Amino acid sequence: QVQLVESGGGLVQAGGSLRLSCAASGGTVSSYQMAWFRQAPGKEREFVACFTWNGGSTYYADSVKGRFTISRDSAKNTAYLQMISLKPEDTAVYYCAAARRGLRYWNRDEYDYWGQGTQVTVSS
Repeated sequence: QVQLVESGGGLVQAGGSLRLSCAASGGTVSSYQMAWFRQAPGKEREFVACFTWNGGSTYYADSVKGRFTISRDSAKNTAYLQMISLKPEDTAVYYCAAARRGLRYWNRDEYDYWGQGTQVTVSS
């Protein structure tokens, strides 16, 4: 069983930056498809970014492309989400997720393991 723990969330002004971390145990992040999702109150959990295991490709939601960067550090067994130029609409709980295999990287049902989430609040 893989356990994921997110950290790095907080309150930031619009235009600011945050880096979220996802520390994994019980598995190696390089062997999994890692992803970030987010969920605002009353809304569905939506795809943000992923890093595929099979080709090392990255994918991003259109709403964050050019502003967010997903990465992984195998030595630390940690995945990251670097967020810049944050907007109030980025406010949500951000979740780290891992999948053993997955083609539909945008679909939350593809993911086997989830962290508890970290709150990101962007003020205007």
